[in-house]
Amino acid sequence: MTTPAAPDLVRLEAVTKRFGTAAPPALDAVSGQIRGGEITGLVGPDGAGKTTLIRLMTGLMRPDGGSVQVLGFDTGRQAARIHGAIGYMPQRFGLYEDLSVAENLTLYADLRGLPKPDRPAVFDQLLTFTDLKRFTARLAGRLSGGMKQKLGLACALLRKPRLLLLDEPSVGVDPISRRDLWAMVEELTRDGIGVVWSTAYLDEAEACDRVLLLNQGKLLFAGLPADLTARVAGRVFKLAGGSGQRRRVLAAALEQDGVVDGVVQGEAVRLVLAPAEDEAALAGRIAGEGHRIAPTEPRFEDAFVDLLGGGPGGRSALAESATPLPTDDGAPVIEARGLTKRFGDFTAADDITFAIPRGQIFGLLGPNGAGKSTTFKMLCGLLKPTSGEGRVAGFDLRHAGAKARNRLGYMAQKFSLYGDLSVAQNLAFFAGVYGLSRRRRRERSQLMVEIFDLGPHLGMSAKDLPLGLKQRLALACAVLHEPEALFLDEPTSGVDPITRREFWSHINGLVEKGVTVLVTTHFMDEAEYCDRISLIYRGRSVALGSPDELKAAVATADAPDPTMEDAFVALVRRSEEAAAA
Repeated sequence: MTTPAAPDLVRLEAVTKRFGTAAPPALDAVSGQIRGGEITGLVGPDGAGKTTLIRLMTGLMRPDGGSVQVLGFDTGRQAARIHGAIGYMPQRFGLYEDLSVAENLTLYADLRGLPKPDRPAVFDQLLTFTDLKRFTARLAGRLSGGMKQKLGLACALLRKPRLLLLDEPSVGVDPISRRDLWAMVEELTRDGIGVVWSTAYLDEAEACDRVLLLNQGKLLFAGLPADLTARVAGRVFKLAGGSGQRRRVLAAALEQDGVVDGVVQGEAVRLVLAPAEDEAALAGRIAGEGHRIAPTEPRFEDAFVDLLGGGPGGRSALAESATPLPTDDGAPVIEARGLTKRFGDFTAADDITFAIPRGQIFGLLGPNGAGKSTTFKMLCGLLKPTSGEGRVAGFDLRHAGAKARNRLGYMAQKFSLYGDLSVAQNLAFFAGVYGLSRRRRRERSQLMVEIFDLGPHLGMSAKDLPLGLKQRLALACAVLHEPEALFLDEPTSGVDPITRREFWSHINGLVEKGVTVLVTTHFMDEAEYCDRISLIYRGRSVALGSPDELKAAVATADAPDPTMEDAFVALVRRSEEAAAA
């Protein structure tokens, strides 16, 4: 007996939306369906139209053309009928950080009109569901990123919706919390709830029941993720061998006509080739003796980038303009010696020790609240350690902090630009902070404008830039003074895969010129670019090694080829088990 198809909760018919008559449409004749009992992934680069489409589904905006029907109601004429039957979690969820978890739930229950007699049972169910019962008295502002997203989800579910709209719910959330969120949402679909999950994480898109893929307002694909992945079947390869050459090999490969996309994957390079490209001949053109090329399983991300026309290439004008740093003398450029930070009786970082030689990328990974950012800030000179020592370019941060800071560039997790200043004013401000001479300031600022294509946006306020341009400007400001150490705190959170590839082309190129990089990230594919990784959990380093070494440490007969995310989760759980023993 055939299972009946799930009902369509949303019908999109040639939906068009413009913001200003001169601008291209934010959505251009988009059609599709959202079904009950399924997770539909809304996928696309920054500025593709994902948030606009979600807001149209809520009835908060009206389309300029076409129609949006939600639960059988037209959003333009019957928006009030829709609001009570949907749950909506916007991209920047409006939690009140000076209210506790319980007080936020009460406030949103008032806003959603949840009857007071029903609240104790509903609150208890949601707090159990999100595992927040232990934290009802904690202020929302003191929750980790993952816990904030769980509270946001609970607020969206106060009145059980038929349709749940989630706009990038996992941005800035560590892999363990992302898996928890995903498991919770999957459980909701078993009750017939339809879920729209907008995401920048393409492994999440791959796990959706269906996807709508947008780019520049146009719908490029609608259907099963596996159907899109199939378009690159037989065209994805791993190029291995040639130890220590992976960044150069990738940059060379991305400049070849036959290469659609490429990323670093541990000590190997993952390549997507054009149809009918001879992989053996290509390997001979881009790699030296000792390299091996072999087919590998395609991923949704491979097909996604292929459908968008390929990645941005491997050339970095920023790296080409950089002055090569002196030959390595063997001394570490960034060093942590027993770094410890206590806040009252809470130890945020405990005896963190590592050394990073010149021209390497070192990653700090860990769950939200594990102590990564605390360690990071101590090494930047932004936070004074309780004990231990941090050194940058040979300078002790306790006694020569100003000299050390002049040798490093910093790109902050929460966006280090000044939103009310224009692009040009931000460049001028940071050039002044780093003490560049007037002539040098003018030369370097103009170079950054050219490299990052900032010319058309010089008069715009930084806060009004699209996320991809903000990221370019933040990197430009961090490297104005040609630092020898670069600190990147979750630099690409929320940024689409194409922009992330452009970013890492610049970083890889700078590292080849001798720049040393310390990075924190929740993107596990970005962690693959690191030469070594320290996994921090509950303030302590619980694992240290290369990406391939960490993956090998958790490989089993049943899972011989774990992903970096698999390694992250397994190593954290192993640490928990050891602590409980």
